Amino acid sequence: ASRDNGLPPEVLNILQAGLPDAETLRLLVAIPEYKVALPGGSTSSQTDVVALVRGTTGLVAVAIEGKVDESLGPTVGQKRSEKSTGVDERLTYLLKELEVTNCSDEIRYQLLHRTVSALVIADDFAATSAVMLVQSFSPSSKWLGDFQAFARLFRAEAAPGRLLFVGKRHGIPLYIGWCAGDQKFREEIIAPAV
Repeated sequence: ASRDNGLPPEVLNILQAGLPDAETLRLLVAIPEYKVALPGGSTSSQTDVVALVRGTTGLVAVAIEGKVDESLGPTVGQKRSEKSTGVDERLTYLLKELEVTNCSDEIRYQLLHRTVSALVIADDFAATSAVMLVQSFSPSSKWLGDFQAFARLFRAEAAPGRLLFVGKRHGIPLYIGWCAGDQKFREEIIAPAV
C-alpha cells in the first residue's frame, strides 16, 4: 500500500517534474516561518515554510515562499540605495553564494536571500539537494515576471510548474521553481477564519 506523501499536489507535481527520485518523495516535516541567519543586516531571512522531503536519493530541503498578491519585496537597487554596511555585506554574501557576478538592480532581493536560505537549510540538515519554490496563490500569476528575471541570472527560462536545476553550490544541487497554489485556499489566506 502506498503512503500519502503529505505534500500539496502542486508542490509534489513541480518536485516530481524536476527531481531525480520523484516517485518516492514524501514529506517528513514542514516548519512554518523558519528563520535563517545570514551575514550582514540585523534580521534573519524568514521562509514561509521549510519542507524536509525524503526520496530514495536522500533528503531534499525545500524552502517555500507563499505569495498571494503582495510583491516579492524591494529590488536589489532599492536595497543598495539604503547605503547600509549590513545591506552591502549581505548582498555581497548572497551573490557570492549564488555565484552571480552581474545582478541587475531590478532583481527582487527577497529571491536572492530565500534561495541562499534554501542552501543553508540543506547544509544544516545534511540534505542532498536544495529547492527554493515560490507558491503563488495569485490567479493572474502576479510577479511571475520578477521570478523569470531572477531565473535568467542562472541562464534559465522559468515557467509555472517547471523546476529548474541551476547548478551546484558547495556540492549541493540547487533548484528553483514557481508553482500555482490551489485557488480554493486563496480566500483563507486573504481572510483567515477567526
